[in-house]
Amino acid sequence: GAAAESRFISSAKGKGLFATKSIRKGETVFVERPVVSCQFLWNALYNYRACDHCLRALETAEENAQRLLGNSSLVLPHPEQCSIRKDLHQQCPRCQVTYCSAECRQAALEQYHQVLCLGPSRDDPIHPLNKLQEAWRNMHYPPETSSIMLMARMVATIKQAKDKEWWIKVFSQFCNKTANEEEEIVHKLLGDKFKGQLELLRLLFTEAVYDEHLSRWFTPEGFRSLFALVGTNGQGIGTSSLSQWVHACDALDLPMLQREELDAFIDQLYKDIEKESGEFLNCEGSGLYVLQSCCNHSCIPNAETSFPENNFLLHLTALEDIEAGEEICISYLDCCQRERSRHSRNKILRENYLFTCSCPKCLAQADDPDVTSDEEEEGEGETDDAELEDEMTDV
Repeated sequence: GAAAESRFISSAKGKGLFATKSIRKGETVFVERPVVSCQFLWNALYNYRACDHCLRALETAEENAQRLLGNSSLVLPHPEQCSIRKDLHQQCPRCQVTYCSAECRQAALEQYHQVLCLGPSRDDPIHPLNKLQEAWRNMHYPPETSSIMLMARMVATIKQAKDKEWWIKVFSQFCNKTANEEEEIVHKLLGDKFKGQLELLRLLFTEAVYDEHLSRWFTPEGFRSLFALVGTNGQGIGTSSLSQWVHACDALDLPMLQREELDAFIDQLYKDIEKESGEFLNCEGSGLYVLQSCCNHSCIPNAETSFPENNFLLHLTALEDIEAGEEICISYLDCCQRERSRHSRNKILRENYLFTCSCPKCLAQADDPDVTSDEEEEGEGETDDAELEDEMTDV
């Protein structure tokens, strides 16, 4: 059976994920597909081409590298290590969004795409769905952490479902916040003008996808709750045909000289790309994962999430041996942030995730002074969100 299950811990902590048997370091605890997911809107606008359903990168590794470098003549060695199969790609015949396979096109159609397909209105700026997306982009610039279309897909899923109650139950499993916390999350996602912006989004959202079964989601309180649910539980997803190619190249058995040459080529490629495209290397989106959303944070995590299949399938991997009955925790902070003082770590967690950490590391440092050390001060400021985002979507 499954190696992990969710259990209720307390009203303060909510649910947690616990090992049901002993798990060895390096083992996959589970692979999970999201109940709903969606590429970020700016990411798609900037031509990060991904399957409209599973977010699999659609460019070949070479095309991916050429675009990120702004150099169309770059040639990658070992092209046979690229996993992209263009012959399998399919488009929706009505609106031309692209899928990586017939399976994804079918899955999207069956779950939500009938309701959301724009058909010939794909480029019509006054179509309600396009107005909604445009409004969202104008409120939520990169680095992106969420998408209004994730919420639209939730509504469309229920609209299309034969068993609507079953889906409503699925979505109700995700962590809910109090009204005050919801307000904080919306503020965090939308900035200081959040009240007016939330109301504008609600009106556009209603115009685009209203459904009487879900009338509560379209009221001001219900919409704020839905928004906060996605803001709290959305897990970043990152895919990249280039990083797939790099992993495949790393695994090649090459003579030493060739190995050194290839490693040097790859290192230089990443340096050049960083100059041109900064940290935005991946196709990025977010999804709702039932099991992963039960994982609590620890500053000394015993597991981590990744997307090694170049699509929305989330792998949770053990970083340590985990005994049966032990809680499985991931870190919401990246490596650099985890090394900072307890005060700094909790400042980030409080601002971004609305809780104060009480993991063993934080408890052990409870008596440390509540100040950020000088060298940390310099590193503070604007980078936190970008780093956090990067961590969420690492592949």
